[in-house]
Amino acid sequence: MRRTVAAPILVVLLSVAAGGWLLQQGVDRAENVYVRVRVLQEVVDRVESSFVDDVDATSLYNSAIDGLIRDLGDPHSSFMPAAQFENLRIRTEGEYGGVGLEVTDRGGYVTVVSPIPGGPGGRAGIRAGDQFWEIEGVRADTMLTDQAVDILRGRPGTEVTVRMLRPGVDEPIEFTIAREVIRLKAVPYAAMLEGDIGYVPLLTFLETSEEEMRAAVDSLQQEGMRGLIVDVRGNPGGLLDQGIAVTDLFLEPGSSIVETRGRAADQNDTYSASRPDRWPGLPVVMLVDATSASASEIFAGALQDHDRAVLVGETTYGKGSVQSLYRLTGGDVLRLTTAKWYTPLGRSIDAEHSGEPDLESHTLSISGQIVLPVTIEGRPEYESAAGRTIYGGGGITPDLFVYPETLAPREVTGVQGLFRRAGRFSVAVFDYAVDYVAKHPGLAAGFTLTDAELADFETSLVDSGVDVDPVDFADAERFVRYHLEREIATQAWGEIGPFLQLQRHDRQLQRALEILSGAGSPAELLQAVGSAEPDPSPDR
Repeated sequence: MRRTVAAPILVVLLSVAAGGWLLQQGVDRAENVYVRVRVLQEVVDRVESSFVDDVDATSLYNSAIDGLIRDLGDPHSSFMPAAQFENLRIRTEGEYGGVGLEVTDRGGYVTVVSPIPGGPGGRAGIRAGDQFWEIEGVRADTMLTDQAVDILRGRPGTEVTVRMLRPGVDEPIEFTIAREVIRLKAVPYAAMLEGDIGYVPLLTFLETSEEEMRAAVDSLQQEGMRGLIVDVRGNPGGLLDQGIAVTDLFLEPGSSIVETRGRAADQNDTYSASRPDRWPGLPVVMLVDATSASASEIFAGALQDHDRAVLVGETTYGKGSVQSLYRLTGGDVLRLTTAKWYTPLGRSIDAEHSGEPDLESHTLSISGQIVLPVTIEGRPEYESAAGRTIYGGGGITPDLFVYPETLAPREVTGVQGLFRRAGRFSVAVFDYAVDYVAKHPGLAAGFTLTDAELADFETSLVDSGVDVDPVDFADAERFVRYHLEREIATQAWGEIGPFLQLQRHDRQLQRALEILSGAGSPAELLQAVGSAEPDPSPDR
């Protein structure tokens, strides 16, 4: 990395020393990189010294850098200040020193959304809904959330003292918390479902993803699992090497996983499985949707090409590119697209993303996500190892299209009314859930909120100053109930809570269970999905 940056500088210095100024006879000065850099410096200096208002030179340089990257026309390339890169590092390495609290801004206070299970903050007694009054003697209502997070993080073994506001308690409560190594999970839990079908959600590809996936599936197999559902819905990707390592668990040695192609020679490579399939003969269904991206698409594409898994759900996001990180002076980082990647059959799944589609032509799922109709028209066709037709183009197309539970047009109109107050609505949902869990200590998964409880929530919205149209609220009742029950389940049982509570709404999971029910091998699974009927497009 250093050689890449230093080499052009060395060329410039040698050329200047030789008197060439990097110019050849007859070359226009406007085309000379050195001259353009000098012009940029002159413009910045002149604006900083002579513009009618005070201007920060640093912001001018950052604007120039942002403009340069924006002109590449690549949404995946970016300039990251050092602090932003630290957050990316934590997301990919999955480890940092801190107190283990997920926080956000709520009502002008840094508020605990959820203690990380087993973390020092939760063990100390801090709970969801607590608000920071002071951190290390400094009033927290003067801090942005990022500033508070920077103070709460630190070297494991050191202590941080906080004072917390808690509903129903008159005075702030003081806690002294010893920071520990906090490890984020790629696989937060695993579950055995009906019919001895194992379920593993893979949330991201960080440094421990392969290890966590291996441990989760092994544990389910020891419980007698005869079929597996791997859920990468909502998985945004992550580390390329971990995408390859996780895929390697399911393929035989020598099976191609992914090919990368870039302008630089070191970006061109083909990656293949190096170990025997860890669970040979195990039928596997992978759940995918429009937010499955990048490394999760590498995983899905390779298993689909080799007929090792059946994909159920919606077409994936379509991020078929690879980014490299380059350290810059001062700790900032350039994130630059350096290669495209291709599935074992040579499929490119890169898609153009021109912005959010509007709701005039699309509907919403019960969770509030836009549901896009499936189309394979015009996509290049490929033949899998077993002779199935699969498709290239934008995103990985599933073997069985199954839409999530969707809302009727009247319901969508009501939800749109709530969306206009989205921020305050979300705060109210969180507050109601925290209070509900405190009042229902014996709550069990599968509960249903009563009409009276929904009416209480509507009253709490109005009391908190949210201008709610009663018609919108009534039309959006299914949506409201879903999100209240989801947040209550999260506060009651942590990350597994929504899964335990909301399975009855998960049409994609139910279809996966159906096709796995009679499949004793990967071949039988292919036959089952081949005879299954895909969903018709939802009406709008």
